[in-house]
Amino acid sequence: MQLNQYVTSVQHQLDVAAEAGGPDARELSERLTAALESTVRLVLLEALSDAASEITLELAPASVEVRLRGRDPEFVVTNPPAASEYEAVVERSSQPARQATEELDGASTSRTTLRLPDHLKQQVEEAAGLEGLSVNSWLIRAVADALNGSQTSHRTARRDPGEQTFTGWAH
Repeated sequence: MQLNQYVTSVQHQLDVAAEAGGPDARELSERLTAALESTVRLVLLEALSDAASEITLELAPASVEVRLRGRDPEFVVTNPPAASEYEAVVERSSQPARQATEELDGASTSRTTLRLPDHLKQQVEEAAGLEGLSVNSWLIRAVADALNGSQTSHRTARRDPGEQTFTGWAH
C-alpha cells in the first residue's frame, strides 16, 4: 500500500490553508511540510495497525497483520488451520490462556516493540500458525501464561533429540 498519496494530500491541504494567511503563513507552511511527512506516515501506520487489530478480533481465528516493507505497509492475512487441526489446537489450549485473551476484549492496550532474532521469529510465526493465532495473539498468550505461572505448554510433548528448553527472564 502506497502512503505517498495520503501524505501528499495532507501537505496540499496545509498549503491551501496557508494561502489564506498570506506570505508569512505560506513560508511557515513550507517549513512545516518537510517535517510533517514522517509524522503523517507514522500516524497512518498507527491507524492501519489499529484497524488490523480490530479486524483480527472479528476474524478470529484468522488474523491480519501490518508489516512495513521499506516505507510502505503491507497487509498479511493468516487463515486458520484446517478444522481438524484447529480442533486439536483448541483442545490443547489451557484455561489461563483463554482468560487472558478474554480479558483483553475491553481493556486498553499498549504498543511494544519486540526485536527477535530471525530464527526465533520464524519459530514464533510457525507456532502461532499451528494454533490458528496471529503472532500478536500468540505472544500475548505466551506472556500471560508466563506471568500466571502456567506450566502448560502449547507445544506437542514430542521433542527432537538434543532439543533444549530454557525458562526464565532476560533483561
